[in-house]
Amino acid sequence: MSGGSDSVALLHLAHEWAVAHGRLLAVLHVDHGLNPDSRVWQDRVREMARRLGAGFQSARWDGPWPDTGLPAAARVARHARLADMARAAGARVILTGHTADDVAEGRWMQAEGSTLGTVRDWSPSPAWPEGRGLMLLRPLLAERRADLRDWLEARGIDWIEDPANTDIRYGRSRARLALAEGAGAGVPQQDRSAPADGITADEWGVIRAARDTGPRALAFGLVVAGGGPRPPRGDRLARLAERIVAGENFTAGLAGARLIAEAGGLTLVREAGDYRRRGEPVLDLTPGVEAVWDGRFALTAEEPGWRAVPLAGRASRLGREDRAVVAGLPTAVRPGLPVLIRDDETGPVLAQSRARVEALAACRLALGLGQVEHEADLKCRREWRTDGRAPIL
Repeated sequence: MSGGSDSVALLHLAHEWAVAHGRLLAVLHVDHGLNPDSRVWQDRVREMARRLGAGFQSARWDGPWPDTGLPAAARVARHARLADMARAAGARVILTGHTADDVAEGRWMQAEGSTLGTVRDWSPSPAWPEGRGLMLLRPLLAERRADLRDWLEARGIDWIEDPANTDIRYGRSRARLALAEGAGAGVPQQDRSAPADGITADEWGVIRAARDTGPRALAFGLVVAGGGPRPPRGDRLARLAERIVAGENFTAGLAGARLIAEAGGLTLVREAGDYRRRGEPVLDLTPGVEAVWDGRFALTAEEPGWRAVPLAGRASRLGREDRAVVAGLPTAVRPGLPVLIRDDETGPVLAQSRARVEALAACRLALGLGQVEHEADLKCRREWRTDGRAPIL
């Protein structure tokens, strides 16, 4: 919650709903440190929460602040901190105060060349891996900012005015000015794209899709297979899509993933060559503490001293039982599997033999492609048993 009119209206409306339904409400605030009054704003938001009897958490972003793209960097930092606080509070849904004006402003910015994504009323947290399993709900997307301010004024409720909202150095501020001058009209329609069918992930993180999978679902499938947070560039994705539509069988790398196009469909796995270009993901594990490795698997070690690395280049050192498991998997998926080694070079062993392993791909796909429509359906954990061979749903 920023303390602006939209978030203050959301706070009061959410409080009324929470009281009526016997639900707990926590106010999450991110101090970007970009305004000298930011500490004062934090105190005001804390007081708003206190008056309503809601919990309050705040986190600060201390940079580094880029010379260009500051709003985008601040947005990434904000979502990461909101996700961390929500998980700490045991929440699965974060409410945000986006309005119809935000949707219109975003579309104006897109028309001006911005790569800003489309705002939807129900979507996964964009922070990865911090936001895993968290959804964003935007219940005010059909409301106008002016109407919300009228509602607040009628109740004697004030809000914070951020001067950055009128600073024309920022695209959002230029969009507001242009729309106020009549550059756009009407309440924008929400994105109601149908959930993508025919794209699935198994317990090893292998994603399979039909050849007629749409560009949006294909792009997100590549992101999930690669374990990263950002979709591939549109021009590169368009070239891949053209080859798929043309019926070509081929292999290509994009967004940290390998796409294998065959007559029977598409297979998406982690691109092992990406490890050579960017370096191996190495993760030290603390017993009993869940940590995400390579953006694709959540690992919780049972013993001290283990660290997670990719299988790539280590398969010949596996024990006989682990080699038998790996031999039964598609060749392309093997290099990207997590294995554990010790500082004394004990190992490698397949991660699931020494840790609880949750494959994140299936859940992330379901959330990102609109296949989870209600809070009650967010329990989509999929993990390997400690015997290492079968998933738990």
